[in-house]
Amino acid sequence: MSNVSVDTNDSSVNDNQPQDNPRRRFLTVATSVVGAAGVVGVAVPFIGSWSPSERAKAAGADVQIDISKIQPGQMIRVIWRSKPVWVVRRTPELLASLAKHEDSLKDPNSEQEQQPAFAKNRYRSLKEEYLILVGICTHLGCSPQHLANGAFEEYVEGVDEGFFCPCHGSKFDMAGRVFDGVPAPLNLVVPPYQFVDDNTVIIGSEAEGAA
Repeated sequence: MSNVSVDTNDSSVNDNQPQDNPRRRFLTVATSVVGAAGVVGVAVPFIGSWSPSERAKAAGADVQIDISKIQPGQMIRVIWRSKPVWVVRRTPELLASLAKHEDSLKDPNSEQEQQPAFAKNRYRSLKEEYLILVGICTHLGCSPQHLANGAFEEYVEGVDEGFFCPCHGSKFDMAGRVFDGVPAPLNLVVPPYQFVDDNTVIIGSEAEGAA
């Protein structure tokens, strides 16, 4: 067996070694780019499918709301199951006023099941500060108007703020409780909901054990 010496300083190219072919490099890079583009093309529609469509939301998907920007006294409107939902941040003064007109209400203690069990209280809410209602009159399905800054007193003496249905004159206080002497038979509906944290509400489902 003969010994073969290797010259590490030999700069010659062995014909049996792979060649650094520029065309081959181009084809390799081009193939990689096309392959990556194909992956992106598959991934984007798949990721998009993770978010519920508008049709799914209308059919009953939960709706998540950021309430961090709602100031005391303000109300926002969202859509859940094709219905308007109101989220009101009530002031301490408004909360205190709810006890003053209960003798004028049809169902002041929310005996009728128009709310989850956790909202069967004077404030009809999970947290007193936030009122969440389905904005549909319980008479014939019109959407009441929110009247504030004394405008509601035109319809109920001594009550500064509330909801008035322009279709047939039903009136509700700022807990969604219906007044006597109007066509609407029931309080406004409180939907199921839960607080994920201090700034986020999910409408459509309740936390386990909520009561």
